[in-house]
Amino acid sequence: MTEIAFRTFKEVNLAGGTVIEAIPSVGLVSTIAATYMITTLPTDQVCAIDSDEFPPLSMVYAFKPKFPVRIYAMADTKLAIFIAEVPLPPRVHRALALELLKWATAHHCRQIVSLEGLPLPAADPPKDIEVWGVGSTDSARKTLETAGIRQLETGMVSGVSGVLLNEGRWQFYDVITLLAEAQPAIPDANAAARLLETVDILLPEVKLDLQPLKEQAKALEFHLKQLRDEARPAISDTSAGMFR
Repeated sequence: MTEIAFRTFKEVNLAGGTVIEAIPSVGLVSTIAATYMITTLPTDQVCAIDSDEFPPLSMVYAFKPKFPVRIYAMADTKLAIFIAEVPLPPRVHRALALELLKWATAHHCRQIVSLEGLPLPAADPPKDIEVWGVGSTDSARKTLETAGIRQLETGMVSGVSGVLLNEGRWQFYDVITLLAEAQPAIPDANAAARLLETVDILLPEVKLDLQPLKEQAKALEFHLKQLRDEARPAISDTSAGMFR
């Protein structure tokens, strides 16, 4: 079994709260959305996650090195944000999902919300980007229904988000996956903004101003494309094809 280490920087009370899970997905919508939340909300890094199976990378921000997989939190709104800034090899997805679920339950969080992208079949983006939801339990599906989020009747959710849905059903724990239609070939900040609009509805306690994201979409897409290209040599041996 793959060993995953959660390195705690500080303890935080998240009882009754939510964990947002974001790993690079179609159009990098999950990464864009989580990064925007982390940088615009008063979050604090509380944990770093590491494994021998992760790409050997350090992310440098404001002169400081950071693990590429981290957890941020806001104690007042009981919100945690799990973000992986680089693709992780599929062989670690199951172990990582199980450890994240353990972390969420140990902190008495009421639910996990996974952010994902759903690849568009056409090259031209639609005028109205659709967001779909999947819930692991009856209560999670009721939450989606109450929020007016359209539920996916048939389909497939892969990776960490898929494992979380299955384990959530098995353990009677609420897991919700939100999937935004996105362009698979480029970082899609517009789809990420639509995804965050849905998060804003689902989690009214989290107040998000999405106008800056919409205004800076093109610049952010370019920045993430550069970051992806720079990281590719370090992850090519372990994560081939994972920029999806």
